[in-house]
Amino acid sequence: MHAKVSFRDEGPPRKVKYSVTCYYAKQFDALRKKCCPTEMDFRLSLSRCKKWGAQGGKSNVFFAKSLDERFIIKQVTRTELESFIKFASEYFKYLSDSLSSGSPTCLAKILGIYQVTIKNTKSGKEIRMDLMVMENLLFGRNVTRVYDLKGSGRSRYNADSSGNNKVLLDQNLLETMPTSPIFLGNKAKRLLERAVWNDTSFLASIDVMDYSLLVGVDEERCELVLGIIDFMRQYTWDKHLETWVKASGILGGPKNISPTVISPKQYKKRFRKAMSTYFLMVPDQWSPPAIIPSPLQIDKNEDGSSILTKEDSGDQVA
Repeated sequence: MHAKVSFRDEGPPRKVKYSVTCYYAKQFDALRKKCCPTEMDFRLSLSRCKKWGAQGGKSNVFFAKSLDERFIIKQVTRTELESFIKFASEYFKYLSDSLSSGSPTCLAKILGIYQVTIKNTKSGKEIRMDLMVMENLLFGRNVTRVYDLKGSGRSRYNADSSGNNKVLLDQNLLETMPTSPIFLGNKAKRLLERAVWNDTSFLASIDVMDYSLLVGVDEERCELVLGIIDFMRQYTWDKHLETWVKASGILGGPKNISPTVISPKQYKKRFRKAMSTYFLMVPDQWSPPAIIPSPLQIDKNEDGSSILTKEDSGDQVA
């Protein structure tokens, strides 16, 4: 299932040994054949990388970017790696089915996970790091604004919003909506909702929460570039405990206030609702004339396609 290669530095005194473990080598290879131009292009891109100070990332986490900017390399924690190993088979099946059937998805694709070990055979000192390679959603784009959206208003404001490389948060978007809202056409809005619906159903089914929707505003092309990122952490027992303690108020503070950590099912509901609210729809000639009924439901258009309207059926929308 996992492939491992080892080699030494070429020059004398050959005292450094390198080992690389490729997790799920065959599965990632099959996925890359559907997503990358060629395997050689993937290898060439990764052979030339530079350290990258990603905005909005966790402190002390290593980031790098390939020099051609196609791929992002991110350090993953042991907990994140263990979570991925638990749901890896479901991840590969979900993406394979989505790509084969054309079902909408906006998951940012993880294209490889590796453990790199560097050992000095003379001193015995060893450095080990787990790394994830993912597609760069903003590759080839001239974005003027970047948002990291979770659907929460708690601690989701970036006071320093100057500069093109600043990652803005939920409250920053809500602050600008009265004067500079993000509009989507009817077709684009429905496609986004379908993709978010499908992906959040999948993520909730594998007990994942705390993911974000990364949104880049490409004003040059009048397009949005987006994808769901940071979906490596499952809702483990410590998160269960933190949710219960904060919601109960036994450590002080008001009761019945939504905790910062919520269950995957609750996170899914909040995320769907927020993403539908954040992007406003501009009606066009294909917009249905009737008002969508309440309570929300999934209806069928005349062309047989689904209108994504129900809040929590958990079904995938094709």
